[in-house]
Amino acid sequence: MNTPLADALRPKTLDEVVGQPHLLGEGMVLRRLIESGQIPNLIFYGPSGVGKTTVARIIAASTGKLLRRLNGTTCSTADLKEVFEARDTLAGRNGILLYLDEIQYLNKKQQQTLLEFIEDGSVTLIASTTENPYFYVYGAILSRCTVFEFRPVEPQEIRRAVDRAFAQASALYETRYLLEDGVADAIASSCGGDVRKALNAVEALCAASGGDHPITLDAARQVSQRSAMRYDRDGDAHYDILSAFQKSLRGSDENAALHYLARLLEAGDLLSACRRLLVCAAEDVGLAWPQILPIVKAAIDSALQLGLPEARIPLADAVILVATAPKSNTGICAIDAALDDLRKGRGGEVPDHLRDGHYGGAQKMGHAIGYRYPHDFGGWVEQQYLPDSLKDAVYYRFGENKNEQAALEFRRRQRSKKG
Repeated sequence: MNTPLADALRPKTLDEVVGQPHLLGEGMVLRRLIESGQIPNLIFYGPSGVGKTTVARIIAASTGKLLRRLNGTTCSTADLKEVFEARDTLAGRNGILLYLDEIQYLNKKQQQTLLEFIEDGSVTLIASTTENPYFYVYGAILSRCTVFEFRPVEPQEIRRAVDRAFAQASALYETRYLLEDGVADAIASSCGGDVRKALNAVEALCAASGGDHPITLDAARQVSQRSAMRYDRDGDAHYDILSAFQKSLRGSDENAALHYLARLLEAGDLLSACRRLLVCAAEDVGLAWPQILPIVKAAIDSALQLGLPEARIPLADAVILVATAPKSNTGICAIDAALDDLRKGRGGEVPDHLRDGHYGGAQKMGHAIGYRYPHDFGGWVEQQYLPDSLKDAVYYRFGENKNEQAALEFRRRQRSKKG
């Protein structure tokens, strides 16, 4: 098995590519672009093993341009210039198509060098990246490229590739492999949408079998163990899972929230799970049930003291509690409205009667004169607290939940009394 099975089975046409129907389905923009032969500068963004390189190679094979391949992890500025110098050769007379894998690893100077040569159209760039290009690719290059996002491939699509891989392996190695029921489905469902992982699993199983032993379901699960986890603590997958976790808590879907908690814990990311859970208790439950904050804090403290795997127990309790609790975002809305006023320059001097009067000369300056002590008036007395320019500002609005409505009713009764 000198050539990896994934390379031996790499599709040669768009119809052989599994997945990406939103890009390569009939009538989709990328497919129409490829079929037209008029290829603009492109950036393919998505996780590993979902077809970015395969589609780039298919495009390259369909053009009459001179193909050059570079990888951002190893190429230098001199490598880039060498590619561009080929424009003046006989082979490059129809233009150059540069396939640049992992473009995010080019530094800013290298990306600026690249920009110089793609502007005049003599070099067509097809770049791929597993990182969000809007964070990692120089803005001037982004403005000259069309970005297409590749997504993890669905298990039913990967199953097609797995079946083809077993058939191809039998032909390549002239061996008949006996598969237990469910082997292909187990591989397809456990590879996290990564076709290359699935094909590597097939290759490993075929090598381990040698044709002398049946390929069992247990063996398939062993080679694909944990491979469905797609998680990078510094990448999009990390933030996508955290976002889904918090939005599920906010949306009162305890089952989805538990799913994303499980993904975080399986990846060993205990701290991120704890932080988002505490934030959600304050931001999304908030004043609808203020007592939830110390309860969730206690659960988090317990989880951090216990560590994994036992930490999953108090965290699961806290997740269910937050997800099923009444919700109110009035607190965060109030403080954000106050901050917005400040950031727009809407402030003003503290009213004189609220200023500090605990020093000699304060009264001569008019500070603290006229302040009315609320407890002398039964707990509330009418007086101005905000600066003059904001005296009518309203940041907090009582929510419709039981807790805040009770507070509103208390406010009404309190202020109905004459101070």
